[in-house]
Amino acid sequence: MGNVHRKILFVINQASGRKTPDWKSVILDHFKTSPFDLDFYQLPDKFTLSTVQSVIDSVKPDHVVAVGGDGTANLLANCIRNTQMSLGILPAGSANGMAKELGINPDITTALRIVEEGFCRRISLVEINDRISLHLSDIGLNAFMLSEFERRGKRGIIGYLIATMKVLWRRKRLHVDIEFNDKSVSVRADLIIIANATTFGTGVVVNPVGKLDDNVFEVIAINDLTVKDLLKSSLHTLRIDESKATIYQAAEMKLHCKRPAHFQVDGEYIGKVQDINAKLLPDSLSVIVPKP
Repeated sequence: MGNVHRKILFVINQASGRKTPDWKSVILDHFKTSPFDLDFYQLPDKFTLSTVQSVIDSVKPDHVVAVGGDGTANLLANCIRNTQMSLGILPAGSANGMAKELGINPDITTALRIVEEGFCRRISLVEINDRISLHLSDIGLNAFMLSEFERRGKRGIIGYLIATMKVLWRRKRLHVDIEFNDKSVSVRADLIIIANATTFGTGVVVNPVGKLDDNVFEVIAINDLTVKDLLKSSLHTLRIDESKATIYQAAEMKLHCKRPAHFQVDGEYIGKVQDINAKLLPDSLSVIVPKP
């Protein structure tokens, strides 16, 4: 980035999964000889999008850095999309899928160096039911597991395993009609993913053809997930068999479920929905990525 852009706002989500005693001290120490001007904002326990937006508008930074997970990155992407500000990420959440997608190393020093020295690249976003999806959204089993995981409040592998066992007993296949590219398909699936990226935060590749800067997003219908598959998903070792996945590409899509289904956006459980409208927003966000 050089020294052209000089002001960086770090938005710290202390409630994220990765515990570091004092993020501000770590960041200040790294940038102690840097020419950048640094500002900090720690997310309070209760906040709104407009609260964070007002902080950004007041500081007027060149770059806004999410110190947190996918939810924090999504929040800031909502605030700075369609501007010249760039989004950086310090992976500090329980799920850091977008950081992995951008090639940002989870090591704190390396990630800070990317913020300091990296390149700015424009990517597309997906608008889903008036929400912005930076990474991956889905309906079905994964969102159901996420809702159980959040409800029980037990973190780590044990929490995922408990959530998985609960889902196994209550799983229901989705019956979905999808309209895209002037055609319609009817699909039965365990899980339907609306993908801007390629992998879940666990590292599971679900969208091998995905690109963040092309003119389409992917809708992936995954069928016949076994008990073994779901347990592997909890243990972060699942690899999706291509024979179980059908991929559709579109710039706009409408989806209707026969019955309400669990729905999540970028790792945030939203609730149950029956209808989803998705639209690509090309070149709508600048992100900081490692040097080639």
